[in-house]
Amino acid sequence: MTAITINIPNREVSFFKKMITKMGWSYTVETAEKQTSKPRLYDPETGEYLNDKTMKIIEDVRSGKEPTYEIGSMEEFKAWCEAL
Repeated sequence: MTAITINIPNREVSFFKKMITKMGWSYTVETAEKQTSKPRLYDPETGEYLNDKTMKIIEDVRSGKEPTYEIGSMEEFKAWCEAL
């Protein structure tokens, strides 16, 4: 027997379980709490996962360690972009 690990979006788990049963295969479920690997985000435009540096920045912003910027209007956003 060969074990293969795949990640299924929560909304597709029910369909996946039905398909697996019809194919006569078996599966085990590992929830995110049990996983020991770092969280990764997939970029469908490049077909790759974000690198560790990018993931660290995202995690820092989510946890409040990095500042976020709020721009009110489109004019303020344009001015902000032009200032870069």
